[in-house]
Amino acid sequence: MSRVVVLGAGVSGHTAALYLKKKLGSAHEIIVVSPNSKWNWIPSNIWVGVGRMTTKQVVFPLAPVYKRKKIDFRQALATGIWPEGDAQSASPFVEVKYTDPDKVGQIERISYDYLVNATGPKLNFEATPGLGPDNGFTSSVCTPSHATHAAKDFHQVIENLRAGIKQTIVVGTGHGTCTCEGAAFEYAFNVEHEIRQERLRHLAEVIYITNENELGDFGVGGMQFEKGDSQLTSQAWMESLFHERDVKAITQAAVTEVTPGVIHYTQLDGSKNTLSYDFAMLLPPFRGADLTAHNKAGEDITSQLFAPSGFLKVDADYTAKPFEEWSAADWPKTYQNPTYGNIFGVGIAFAPPHAISKPRQAPDGTMIAPAPPRTGMPSGVMGKLAAFSIVDMIKHGNQVATHHGSMAEMGAACIASTGTGFTTGTAAAIAMTPIVPDYSKFGSSGGRNPELTTGEIGLAGHWVKRMLHTMFLYKAKAYPLWYMIPE
Repeated sequence: MSRVVVLGAGVSGHTAALYLKKKLGSAHEIIVVSPNSKWNWIPSNIWVGVGRMTTKQVVFPLAPVYKRKKIDFRQALATGIWPEGDAQSASPFVEVKYTDPDKVGQIERISYDYLVNATGPKLNFEATPGLGPDNGFTSSVCTPSHATHAAKDFHQVIENLRAGIKQTIVVGTGHGTCTCEGAAFEYAFNVEHEIRQERLRHLAEVIYITNENELGDFGVGGMQFEKGDSQLTSQAWMESLFHERDVKAITQAAVTEVTPGVIHYTQLDGSKNTLSYDFAMLLPPFRGADLTAHNKAGEDITSQLFAPSGFLKVDADYTAKPFEEWSAADWPKTYQNPTYGNIFGVGIAFAPPHAISKPRQAPDGTMIAPAPPRTGMPSGVMGKLAAFSIVDMIKHGNQVATHHGSMAEMGAACIASTGTGFTTGTAAAIAMTPIVPDYSKFGSSGGRNPELTTGEIGLAGHWVKRMLHTMFLYKAKAYPLWYMIPE
């Protein structure tokens, strides 16, 4: 019997665990370690953040699902990896600290034959002084509790507007190296939509502040859409939407500090600016989970296993090179660690070899560089690929990952909400292939297949996003034929 340990129960880890159990059955053991007791459909947190959904609509408890599927669930935080074991144990193991109320604080070593690191990101609010809802002055929609808190603050904005008090609302990225600009974009337009529905838009100024070099970049270098015989860039597409909704945009910006009512930011041209606000939702940058690694002698090998960002090194080309020299071939295909072949890193947990959007630097050295997004559809695909490779390795006794899926080959679809409502909602439906541009194949169309890279906005997009909410919760609960729903 082989034991597979999955660290993390988000989109990627949960997907991996379900497929591992489906393929391996009772002959092998699957253990999931996660500090959270509930699964969260994160894309719908933006609707929680404006009060259109409750926390209960975007989460469900993991334990009953894992019990039903006969997967061993440990509510605990992984703190260290010993990929060679140690003096007391010849088997590799992970050390975990329980967050389960019945065992809180207890330390346990869990041995493994295969390990999937799907820990996701650490929300690094500390990178910007004054950022975040816990120890700062801004709201967030990164977690259900954060989104619920944001909804309360936003409700106060609505009350102030109803009282005739003008409000300035700022939504965007809270650091120069943030990712997930799409979530900030969605929340900005949902906020704008709600205020418009209240017929109070004339009293509110909505401002979007971002580290993107231009609107429509989204951390993927922008996109190019085919419209009949002409081409339309995602920048022009987004600029049109911002103009239509009267949302002011500040691009090429790195938020450096937040004080009560004031956002301080540096722009690419070196200017240092301030922006007053009544309500602000700013996303934090991500870094890897605080995992350490040790060899058999107990020596720290964290820097060998993980990149400086804290994300796991996989089968990517991490050779230092100028941005202009990177290639689509640099990106990982199997998500297998090159040193320890029984360890995989999937979703946000793997270290990307380079940025997709060109990194830029202000004259004072402030980095304004969107990090590569690795969420949603790609995360689910990676979890499935790693699971299938591990299944083949267990069944056939080899150490070669058999399933490949580079982000420079796979496509992704994103439905970005721009306001909810059965008859009044809208969403921007964006598809691109590949996620990482391949200029050797598609140089004349921005590095992507023009036939598979599209953008449309409308009410139908909103219905699709709402349908996906229901479908993916169904899939994550592992109800009958869950595996028929694609990642």
